[in-house]
Amino acid sequence: MVDLFWSEFLGTAFLILLGNATVASVLLKGSKGEGAGWLAICVGWSSALFVAVWIAEKSGAHLNPAVSIALASVGEFDPAKISTYIAAQFLGAAAGQLAVVFAFMPHWSNTTDPLAKRACFCNSPAIRSLGWNLISEIIATFALVFGIMTLVQSPWVGGDSGKVSDAWSWFAFAIAGLLLVIGIGLGGATGFAINPARDLAPRIVHAIIPLAGKGESDWGYAWVPVVGPIIGAVLAAHLACSFGYC
Repeated sequence: MVDLFWSEFLGTAFLILLGNATVASVLLKGSKGEGAGWLAICVGWSSALFVAVWIAEKSGAHLNPAVSIALASVGEFDPAKISTYIAAQFLGAAAGQLAVVFAFMPHWSNTTDPLAKRACFCNSPAIRSLGWNLISEIIATFALVFGIMTLVQSPWVGGDSGKVSDAWSWFAFAIAGLLLVIGIGLGGATGFAINPARDLAPRIVHAIIPLAGKGESDWGYAWVPVVGPIIGAVLAAHLACSFGYC
């Protein structure tokens, strides 16, 4: 169980480090990546997921409490391991976010917009409408988890390529591509948290770390990227199983 914890911890830490570092590079003043835009952010997150999936191969690379809960809800994951996985995911996300803070330390004081600073930690909607924001997160996470459960059954990803390492390579590549198109296509509404640990742990870091001019952590919105992904993931897992993808 200890090995599984560290696998999930390190995978999630690298996911947040590389993903939110991309956001920080695009949004913080004085960064060489400043102004690169939404496409750069989506590519950064999908590439971060590719790396994170490889790092967390031993634990199955859930990297997301919604994925762990959804798989357990359909009998595809041992419920006794959920607490270990979720703890590792939240702690890993916090560690990855702290690394982002330190990596861009001179840029926080250079950036005057508190919303840009907060965006380097957690999500906020493009248009604030909590009910519709919730639906956006449900749909985006549904697409992620349904995609995961169908992709893992494909001949290449499922292991028919002859080697486990080959199968995992295709899995990592396929999931990264899936996240890229989710980000480009569905992410514009809410920033596609699609992962409670990805949003909540960095939001807590934002709340407690002493950064000048950081603004509020927006706790009124914080429940959306937690509840929405869990609902979307569970719905996707059950529908996937009803179509025989379990």
